[in-house]
Amino acid sequence: MDNDERAGPTPMQPIHARRRERLAGALREAGGGLAIVANAAARRRNGDNEYPYRACSHFHYLTGFGETDAWLIVDATGHSTIFCRPNEEHRELWDGARLGPDAAPAKLGVDAAYPVGDLDAHVAERVARDGIVWTVFGGDEPLAQRVERWFASAREHVSRSIDAPHMHRDLAALLGEMRLVKDEHELATMRRAAALAAQGHRRALQACRPGLREFELEAELLYVFRRGGASGPAYTPIVAAGTNACVLHHPAGDTELRAGELCLVDAGCEVDGYASDITRTFPVNGHFTAAQRELYDLVLAAQRAAIEQVRPGARKQDAHWAAVRVLSQGLLDLRLLDANRDGGLDDVVEKATYRRFFMHGTGHWLGLDVHDAGEYLSLDEEPVEQPDGQGGRVVRRPSRRLVPGMVVTVEPGLYVRPSADIPERWWNIGIRIEDDAIVTADGCELISRDVPVQADEIEALMRS
Repeated sequence: MDNDERAGPTPMQPIHARRRERLAGALREAGGGLAIVANAAARRRNGDNEYPYRACSHFHYLTGFGETDAWLIVDATGHSTIFCRPNEEHRELWDGARLGPDAAPAKLGVDAAYPVGDLDAHVAERVARDGIVWTVFGGDEPLAQRVERWFASAREHVSRSIDAPHMHRDLAALLGEMRLVKDEHELATMRRAAALAAQGHRRALQACRPGLREFELEAELLYVFRRGGASGPAYTPIVAAGTNACVLHHPAGDTELRAGELCLVDAGCEVDGYASDITRTFPVNGHFTAAQRELYDLVLAAQRAAIEQVRPGARKQDAHWAAVRVLSQGLLDLRLLDANRDGGLDDVVEKATYRRFFMHGTGHWLGLDVHDAGEYLSLDEEPVEQPDGQGGRVVRRPSRRLVPGMVVTVEPGLYVRPSADIPERWWNIGIRIEDDAIVTADGCELISRDVPVQADEIEALMRS
């Protein structure tokens, strides 16, 4: 959100108010208390320069407000309060207009707003009354210390016959469950993000040629993202040429793209805070070799099998195991796995010997974060013994079942590093294919297929 939008008179969409009311309902069910969510702080890069600012996902979800140094408090009655920076003419001359506490209630749809400098005194008083404080746990030591100060201050009121605060609870689980199933506003935004990311991938495919460097291909993606209205990439783009494609998180460097090799591009953009996440692998000179094509078609078949499992009622991990079985059988057929040594399909899956070539999961939640909030395991089933995905067994709750409105990625891959027991024709081939899928009433909607995925279609686009 830019400064003009923050200063304007138009009220925020009521969607954020409805989310805050849902949060209040969750607090009531959990015993009450105050939910306190801080927006991200600006971070110093070097000297007097700061990193580009990005709001906290939870805060954005509940407010749509993009200013730093802002806090939201929601209680179990549904009352919501914003603390934000006051209007200061001198600072606004340098940094841009601020919304300010006076305009915040009407613009954001909250019940009250105060200068951020009043936060500690206000919260200490509220904590003394409400007793339970909910914040997002997870390594923010300054916030944890601040909560302790609020508790200490509130305990001073005990002599005035007010009960001392007694509990600090993790808000992440409540917000994660809320964010896991997307509403229509979120899904529309994610379709835009996926379509724009697909445009970037198409441009990269058409720009690719031997002699380019990885960072030059990355620049093509970033140009499309920003020109299309995205705030930027949703994560550090992976542009991996040749042997770098076997490095799972290889950032774009200065490696030259060479004819006869593959290039793997894993990149998505962020639109109004929501991420897209697409991976395509393609031949630098526009033509797959026979070995590259065999492995590519195998990964595509695995993705197809996984996509068939993205539907209501299926478990989140069903897509992964479907992909694993297709990849494992293909590795046996191509003799990258030795049946005499590794056994048949069931043996390969049970012992996880496929992990030599496929060592990651097949997908994750997608939303405001590229690896989005939400529990992956069932919340209402007892633990059972099951494969741990690494050749052993584990007792834990089953994978949760999918419902309409969830958004997942589907991203099988194969990565073949040089080894004495592998024919050289397979060496340094790394392939991943990733698309974004919305779970629908009768299956799933692939929202990232504006960029080709079939090998013949990739070659045709590169020729154009």
